[in-house]
Amino acid sequence: MDRFTALADPTRRAILEMLARRGEMAAGDIAAQFDVSAPAISQHLKALREAGLVLVERRGQQRIYRVNVAAMREVEAWAHRLQQQWERRLDALEAFLKSEEEN
Repeated sequence: MDRFTALADPTRRAILEMLARRGEMAAGDIAAQFDVSAPAISQHLKALREAGLVLVERRGQQRIYRVNVAAMREVEAWAHRLQQQWERRLDALEAFLKSEEEN
């Protein structure tokens, strides 16, 4: 699954936000925060892992998840580039409309 498909789901975004706030969490602790089944959360975690958005470490019986900061920076950089492109286009449109008003 690609990163943006993974980010499209509100539950996965909520998991990422929670991990960003808390640092790292066991899969069971993550599941306990949601009103869905543990297997459903497991599938969300799998999607996030496959998209490279979270890292997982096995500690005994537990799987500990944390945000993959490098991957999130890549997403942020992409979004920033897109924002800049739209700002340039909107600035050009604004300039065009002002010039039309003056004529």
